[in-house]
Amino acid sequence: MLPPFDPESIPVRARDAALPAVDPARLRPAALRARFAQPPQWTPEVFRDARSALAPTRAASVLIGLVERDDASLQLLLTRRNARLQQHGGQISFPGGRRDPGDVDAVHTALREAHEEIGLEPSRVETLGTMPLYTTITGFAVTPVVALVAPDALLRADPGEVAELFEVPFSFLMDPAHHEHRSWNPENGAAAGDTTPRRSFYAMPWTSTLGQRYFIWGATAAMIRNLYRLLVA
Repeated sequence: MLPPFDPESIPVRARDAALPAVDPARLRPAALRARFAQPPQWTPEVFRDARSALAPTRAASVLIGLVERDDASLQLLLTRRNARLQQHGGQISFPGGRRDPGDVDAVHTALREAHEEIGLEPSRVETLGTMPLYTTITGFAVTPVVALVAPDALLRADPGEVAELFEVPFSFLMDPAHHEHRSWNPENGAAAGDTTPRRSFYAMPWTSTLGQRYFIWGATAAMIRNLYRLLVA
């Protein structure tokens, strides 16, 4: 078991300001449809946690839902999990969860979970494609499902699972200047130096126009990072 720690307290080791942001033209629905219809050659990042994770024994899916708003910008749907949940309580995540025996495929799992967690009707979703599996340190093999969500879709968070449903500008997340590298020592929870054991993660803190701060990190940030890699390729 890893000791408890506050991810926001871990120092930032680097930001990827030298990497290019995704061209805004590639962040339009038509461009996303074309990219997933004919994906380029690209290499997903393999994260330190994935290399040290438990052998994946549980399949799961998440929905990376994108909504086009009135100004034609895309927004990424995210949730803050109920703080009382035993796993990842209070953390920022995509709608999603483990695969049920009756699920047809990974897309079915993501749509079913999104309906249960945020009331999103599958008929209001246009699935674009899936991303490579992401293995969590706890042994879940997660399939990210990327989709467009109808702007008029009615959403209602299940309070037992979701404390808050919010949107982040997709362009913000597709600019690696906002991708932070943070590291800590898993033996004692202290910030890791160059010679100490290290657990590393991405973080993408975002503050809304109302001043609300959201700390996006861990598996959620890692999957966003791989989506960036696909779109910038």
